[in-house]
Amino acid sequence: MALADERLRRFKTPLRYVMGALYVLAGVMHFVVPNAYAQVVPPVFPAALALVYVSGVAEIALGVGVVFRRTQRAAAWGLVALLVAVFPANVYMATSDIVLEGVPAALREPSDAALWLRLPLQGVLVAWAWWYTRPAPADADETSSA
Repeated sequence: MALADERLRRFKTPLRYVMGALYVLAGVMHFVVPNAYAQVVPPVFPAALALVYVSGVAEIALGVGVVFRRTQRAAAWGLVALLVAVFPANVYMATSDIVLEGVPAALREPSDAALWLRLPLQGVLVAWAWWYTRPAPADADETSSA
């Protein structure tokens, strides 16, 4: 098991940059097609468009934050919280007949399979972000000697 952990650890830094870039891109998309995102906010939540903008800013800030070692852990915890917070939108998409307006035709009506597979994907994304909440072995040594 230790060998597998060591192999996986080699990818931790490059995957942090990938994660950061993906969240920044996703956050920017909240401002490019905000109405598409607003459509998936469950109706029980007020001010859907405002929530879209707030979550977009959060994704950009946390995506940038996870890239830097100094802010990585706090940003990763923020991403975990954000992923949990937006989960109701994913459930709403999977359980409603939403036709997304303002997006390319191929994305307007995602398949039921894609919508339902997205739900466990949120768990994978939470686990990925959570990985960066853990101190690296070097961090643990620094903390114990401080």
